[in-house]
Amino acid sequence: MEFIPDELLSYCERFSEAEPSLLYELNRQSHLRTTQPRMVSGHLQGRLLSFLSKLVQPETILEIGTFTGYSALCLAEGLKPGGKLITIDPNRETNAMARDFFLRSAFSQQIQLLEGQALELIPTLPDGFDLVFIDADKKNYASYFEAVINKVRKGGLIITDNVLWSGKVLQEDNIMDADTKLIHAFNTAIANDSRVCPLLLPIRDGLTLMQKR
Repeated sequence: MEFIPDELLSYCERFSEAEPSLLYELNRQSHLRTTQPRMVSGHLQGRLLSFLSKLVQPETILEIGTFTGYSALCLAEGLKPGGKLITIDPNRETNAMARDFFLRSAFSQQIQLLEGQALELIPTLPDGFDLVFIDADKKNYASYFEAVINKVRKGGLIITDNVLWSGKVLQEDNIMDADTKLIHAFNTAIANDSRVCPLLLPIRDGLTLMQKR
């Protein structure tokens, strides 16, 4: 499900910051070389991630779900000098592609890709993240959130992707598939969680921004 017509999306992209050339190439290569290119954030959402990161000016960023590295490169644009982004993904093939593009970027010394299961690796990471982006397997969204909430500084930003799940969150409970029920339950829990101030935006497949109270 597309939430706005392609023509309107193109108009928004036209009047937004241009997609950097390296990201344009990564976007294209992701479509040519992977079976699920829709997982790439893309021009407009990528510019939003970059914009938010530049506002936060994080020293440390955690990303759960790397895919081919597009969103990590967008988020890295806001890092303070000497800042660090850690991204976690278990997929060896897409990680290899991401590493190639990280090495070609201006952030090659600031991005660390950890290959493995996020729920096993997150407890080993230091506290104090300024920004966290969750964009991995949906069945574990609630677990990822609980794993990171105490590792984010007060006032820090947590972002979750795909929270509208192609609009299927509007379906009646009795016809929702398992993944949709999990996303809807996660959205409900976040809306009632006193530890964060949430804002769900209908951008692409839905982004929730949460500021830690």
